[in-house]
Amino acid sequence: MINDSPYQGGVFFLTIHFPTDYPFKPPKVAFTTKIYHPNINSNGSICLDILRSQWPPALTVSKVLLSICSLLCDPNPDDPLVPEIAHTYKADREKYRRLAREWTQKYAM
Repeated sequence: MINDSPYQGGVFFLTIHFPTDYPFKPPKVAFTTKIYHPNINSNGSICLDILRSQWPPALTVSKVLLSICSLLCDPNPDDPLVPEIAHTYKADREKYRRLAREWTQKYAM
């Protein structure tokens, strides 16, 4: 993980389910580790365009995982799954970082 990320040092588990029509449909990827993030909800669902309407069949699983890592470092509060966390991210970045770090320490270490 990138230095200075509130998720640094955390170990996050995900599930990846491949539909029968993969690679023409995206895999279903979800966090099984709880995480405080505006684009990842309490069920572990991830709001990421390449896992929805923008899926290109040539995309590899490793690139999907890299995109998820990028999302951790650079959340998209304008397309949130958890509006309350997105609001905190926009209004009080330090509070967001503190809570994300606390959740990482509690659930991912």
